[in-house]
Amino acid sequence: VLPDGSARHMQRDKAEPLGRALARIATSATKGQGKKSKKARAEGGAEGEAAVPAVRLFSSDGVAVAEEVPNAAAWQDGAVLHIGDARYLVERNPPALTELRLPRSLLAGFPVCPKVSTEFAAPQHCLFRWFREQRPAGGGDATGKAWVETAAAERVFTPSNALVGLRLKLRCTPGDGDQRYGPAREVESSGPVEAGPGACTFDPRHLYTKKVCGHGFVRAVSYNILADTYAQTEFSRTVLYPYCAPYALEIDYRQNLLKKELAGYSADLICLQEVDKSVFVDSLAPALDAFGLEGLFRIKEKQHEGLATFYRRDKFSLFSQHDIAFSEALLSEPLHKELCEQLAKYPLVQEKVLQRSSVLQVSILQSTTDPSRKLCVANTHLYWHPKGGNIRLIQIAVAMSHIKHVACDLYPSIPVIFCGDFNSTPSSGTYSFISSGGIAEDHEDWVSNGEEERCNMSLSHPFKLLSACGEPAYTNYVGGFHGCLDYIFIDKNALEVEQVIPLPSHEEITTHQALPSVSHPSDHIALICDLKWK
Repeated sequence: VLPDGSARHMQRDKAEPLGRALARIATSATKGQGKKSKKARAEGGAEGEAAVPAVRLFSSDGVAVAEEVPNAAAWQDGAVLHIGDARYLVERNPPALTELRLPRSLLAGFPVCPKVSTEFAAPQHCLFRWFREQRPAGGGDATGKAWVETAAAERVFTPSNALVGLRLKLRCTPGDGDQRYGPAREVESSGPVEAGPGACTFDPRHLYTKKVCGHGFVRAVSYNILADTYAQTEFSRTVLYPYCAPYALEIDYRQNLLKKELAGYSADLICLQEVDKSVFVDSLAPALDAFGLEGLFRIKEKQHEGLATFYRRDKFSLFSQHDIAFSEALLSEPLHKELCEQLAKYPLVQEKVLQRSSVLQVSILQSTTDPSRKLCVANTHLYWHPKGGNIRLIQIAVAMSHIKHVACDLYPSIPVIFCGDFNSTPSSGTYSFISSGGIAEDHEDWVSNGEEERCNMSLSHPFKLLSACGEPAYTNYVGGFHGCLDYIFIDKNALEVEQVIPLPSHEEITTHQALPSVSHPSDHIALICDLKWK
């Protein structure tokens, strides 16, 4: 760093002797001088080769560092580099911002969560200063570049209605938690703050979830958030959701609602389905990180969407991950050999099962306060087709065998929480199998797609699972269908339900005919419950 605050960056091999690095610096300094002397010659100045400047490194206490010392030991904070007469103060691995971005859409009353990527720093140790555009004296739109600092100094900023029509600017200074700060960067919003939709379906639910629940309790959320891949098609706009205003189907708009909704649940565990990869990386992970949640993502192989599991950092740490793709696991894991052999008798069904890209996300979390306490959190999204009950039964059989392997063999007697969009109503074979522990080979779901796809098997699993939120009338409400498809299954032996956060009223859900709507970002409804360790 030069006395005027400007900086030069350098990256060298740690093991290289200092002498070689200094020689390299001398050469590039000479090149710089050479360019200057060329310019002088071109302007009619005197000729003359640029002299190689003396380059030395002195430690913070003024002692010259020997040239055979390796770079790793030579370059320490506070050392001074001499290049001829110039003096540079050395900063080793200074905190730096590698990315600073604001969301494309800003709504009044909704949290603005910047994407902050750092090197030798951490977002929670950075300094944030928010500015708004200066409104012109005579009213009208702000077009000038005058900025007024707001009172906000947090990572997340919620603009008020007074800021509608104005753009925002963020100045971020990277920090590492040891009182070291790097150069600040600024980013301006691409557009102004727009008016929000007013009351949303989740606002009354937030009254129950203002605080994070206490020690010994776990608040779990399961939510299919409707992938952009499916919301933005012509078919979705005209056939599936013709009642929804087109702007309310756009990803930027829905993300504003989703981030506010999820942050307001103060959850310890969030299992999401239909998460676009870009939505996870650029929107949800940075936003929920700011609210204390760490995220894990598992993509479906053939699609651009997948599953995400978030856990509260100060309650849990990630111990291990055991994700699988159903089709792959069925073919390659000895665990499923018997099921695979049974399935081979029904080639039509087998082919359908193996074509699906459905996945199962399994995360082992360890309590930060009591390391002996671990939790197996599973998350899935089963095959969607209304006549696919037989396919879902095979998928759930693979899932239960895998969870059994993890929660009985690898981590004996660890409690299970199994969340997801199971695409199965309470009257289905899949729901019956999960909650009763078995299914008969003559169950009607084995012929869900007609006789030619009949496959009869009897299946079982060892868990005692309970639907924590019961069997609501519906968790999915679209123009042509409503039903209960989503569940949070819990291990009855280890966990009990403390409270279920009420779902929005039928009146709220149907205010705009069906879901999604301007006040609800998905076609599904989030399930939320507080669980207690037994």
